[in-house]
Amino acid sequence: MSKLILTNEVSGLGSAGDVVEVKNGYARNYLLPRGFAVLWTKGGEKQIESIKAAREARALKTVEEAVTLKAALEAKPIRVAVKAGVGGRLFGTVKTADVAAAVAEAGLGEIDKRKVEFSAPVKNTGNHEATVRLIGDVVATLTLQVVNKK
Repeated sequence: MSKLILTNEVSGLGSAGDVVEVKNGYARNYLLPRGFAVLWTKGGEKQIESIKAAREARALKTVEEAVTLKAALEAKPIRVAVKAGVGGRLFGTVKTADVAAAVAEAGLGEIDKRKVEFSAPVKNTGNHEATVRLIGDVVATLTLQVVNKK
């Protein structure tokens, strides 16, 4: 087991500044190469405090923005145009980057593709749901209108 300090929010694990213990392979192959975490050291306690202080400062400003963004995202369906074949079956799946780009195209602002989550893979046209973790406990549920790109 490896003891790490998270530098970014990782779904299902924790947020920036948290000290977590994960299996060695997960740390070595995923978290450390992508910059989501650094190895825990006794000197790292100062780093934890600075990460948490910066996160709290950003959170105070952005909670109100996140609530207004949540209302805008949930107000109407987001149209996602992707290539589809006969019967509305997609060539591949709708990716989180597709959803983030569709939100930006709709003029609703920018969201981080890493914060978009699907309950099940989207493999056909029609209406589907996705959730976006905006900040802390503010989670928006998007209605995706998947259509064929012509």
